Amino acid sequence: MIEIKLIPQTEFKRIHNADLNKHNRLELLGDMCRANALATVKRAGSGHLGSSFSCLDIVTFLYYAHMNTVELGVGHQNRDIYFSSKGHDAPGHYAVLYSLEIISQQQFINLRRLGGTHGHPDVHISGIEANSGSLGMGISKAKGMAIAKQMNGWSGRVFVMTGDGELQEGQIWEALQTAAYQKIANLQVIVDFNKIQSDKSVDNIISLGDLERKFKAFGWHVQRCDGHNFADLESNFTRFDQITDKPKVLIADTVKGRGVSFMEGHRVLEEKEDLYQWHAGAPDDNSFEAGYAELTDRINTRLGEYGLEPLTTELLETREKNRKRLKDTAEKVVNAFGDALVEVGAKRKDMVVLDADLSADCGLRTFENTFPQRFIENGISEQDMVSMAGGLALQGLLPIVNSFGVFLASRANEQIYTNATEDTKIIYVCHYAGLIPAGPGKSHQSLRDISLFGALPNITILEPCNAIETKLALDWCVNTAEKSCMLRLVISPSPRSITLPQDYRFTPGKGAVLTEGTDAVLFAYGPVMLNEALKASELLEEDGFALKIVNLPWLNQLDGDWLEEVIGDCEFLFSLDNHSPYGGLGDLLLNGLMASPALRQKQLEKFGVDDFPACGTPPEALQYHKLDGKSLAVRIAGATNRQ
Repeated sequence: MIEIKLIPQTEFKRIHNADLNKHNRLELLGDMCRANALATVKRAGSGHLGSSFSCLDIVTFLYYAHMNTVELGVGHQNRDIYFSSKGHDAPGHYAVLYSLEIISQQQFINLRRLGGTHGHPDVHISGIEANSGSLGMGISKAKGMAIAKQMNGWSGRVFVMTGDGELQEGQIWEALQTAAYQKIANLQVIVDFNKIQSDKSVDNIISLGDLERKFKAFGWHVQRCDGHNFADLESNFTRFDQITDKPKVLIADTVKGRGVSFMEGHRVLEEKEDLYQWHAGAPDDNSFEAGYAELTDRINTRLGEYGLEPLTTELLETREKNRKRLKDTAEKVVNAFGDALVEVGAKRKDMVVLDADLSADCGLRTFENTFPQRFIENGISEQDMVSMAGGLALQGLLPIVNSFGVFLASRANEQIYTNATEDTKIIYVCHYAGLIPAGPGKSHQSLRDISLFGALPNITILEPCNAIETKLALDWCVNTAEKSCMLRLVISPSPRSITLPQDYRFTPGKGAVLTEGTDAVLFAYGPVMLNEALKASELLEEDGFALKIVNLPWLNQLDGDWLEEVIGDCEFLFSLDNHSPYGGLGDLLLNGLMASPALRQKQLEKFGVDDFPACGTPPEALQYHKLDGKSLAVRIAGATNRQ
């Protein structure tokens, strides 16, 4: 059995009030927060440990030894403000907030669960000052906060943490330029310079060069220090308060995964051929036990040296060690996409794959290793990547552009529009599409991409439901489509394999009937929502209700004759979108109904993600939005008067 334990708030009070050297006390508190962050990530099953651990000493110092936030209260107008722009470090930040009783134990231990803390910062959590996780925005937002303090006559400083990879975002440099020009002296930026991005070193993605000279060239006061040395942190932040005519930046040299030896970046990269494995996800049972033991043993050893009692912990949860998890019975479409890229790329020498520091998550690693001369790593800079793709296309190449959909579709929307006006062909792949997984929170849940791409007149949008359809979709986009395409891919598998008919033909505007039924028709797409649709069909069948399920992967093309044939005489029609109700499949079907004299009088009820997406486990998020199979069955039965 493994035990997941929590260091309670009473222990933080004990150490905080102990008669200790200030820096020794901060070392203990920092490691105690690390242990608690590790426990919550393990309990959640996912989270970001490497980024949390690299900056935790800095966050601990700010809250416990430098800022007035706790003393005045998190809502006080004269308080110091701290927030993280990178957002991946949320588990560590929550650990500090919990230690100071700013968030409750119940909320803290429920990381990435409904009603708990979000995978990335969210202002609905006490002590969180700004939403982040969508990179590059933090300095601009901090600048606004700092100016607002000046305008309102309020005191207090604004501290914002950025990642080093995040500095590849163009908005960062826009903010640096204007902040210096505007002499925003109550603004302090901290760079968590741990030198590793998602799984590779910064230098292997896009080297940042001489950061000190760059910041100075933009007019900032610059200092550099060891981000794990509390004496260094104290002297540097104290010196900042003496600079009153310009904004300040502290480049903090840190270690990704600091505090757990086998997670520390420099050691991992030496052993893993330049791949870092502790950026995201939860550690396995053995790694969790080893990491937690290393942290608590070090804490207890120091406590003994200082004449203090060892830690008291609370048991949160006991699990069977190495318990077998339910095996996924469906393919991950992103893996099928990666395999298909290599197959198609072997034949299409004009095909170039572009990435935004998400090669592993987007299934691109095999293509990257097979055709390195046709793989372009752009770092965390979607706008630059998309416009670069436009230039490649203008010179006759076929770019395939990859990033998470929420960043690609929205952040680079103007660049995508400009490319579209040039009548070239580009394939955009929006990974991590839709509501699930919901744990990372709304910054990562892509629910606008269909509507954003759908406003363009010359781009075809598709979302495949399984590995077979993914390969068919990519092949069609590359070898058949005459214009640009957007391919939408979910990141996690369906709990079941979506089985297509044996005679299925991948034809624009047409889908496939997965289950027959005459009482109602439900149109859906993709592995996540088709699984829930099939669940609803099975539940309704128990009550003698025959629901026809139709897979329609084409999200902005519709064959009118096929639609009439599929609907037939059925009066009750429903659509299920892994997207906002606006601009998705439901609106496509509504337009199709209005265009058909035979279908014009029929009514369609749209199901989609209303409001901002919930953060939680997949079942929690689906149920919250009433898009799980059981909720869909109830809604369909109610709409058809069959309850």
